Amino acid sequence: MNRRTSSVGPGGVDPDDRRSVWSRDRALSFEPEWYYVSNDDSIDDLLDELDSHGDLEAAEQLLSIRMEKRRYGKPVTIVEGFDLPEAEVKSIASDLKSSVGTGGTVDEGRIELQGDHRDRAPELLREHGFDVET
Repeated sequence: MNRRTSSVGPGGVDPDDRRSVWSRDRALSFEPEWYYVSNDDSIDDLLDELDSHGDLEAAEQLLSIRMEKRRYGKPVTIVEGFDLPEAEVKSIASDLKSSVGTGGTVDEGRIELQGDHRDRAPELLREHGFDVET
């Protein structure tokens, strides 16, 4: 009789096969009971409260929007006055760029959009909770 077929344990797991034992032990050891979180309303309340603080932080900032002419007379809309981490400014810039359908960049804490978007950008920034001066 073949050793492999004779040593198959309960559940068809070969105790000599280290891969099956390792994966079974790993699955059991990395998923303790406390790992599963119930749907608790207090967590949702906390997240809503944290989000409301972000809205207050945005509302306290006064942004200015202006337009400059660059090389070859091309217009560039500049949004400045952010007091946020650069990652958040980049996220807002990404939303603005996709909303107006243009390219742009974040440079020294200000958003630069290709084209003249002084009419549409204030509305979009107000939707994000910012106070805008045009």
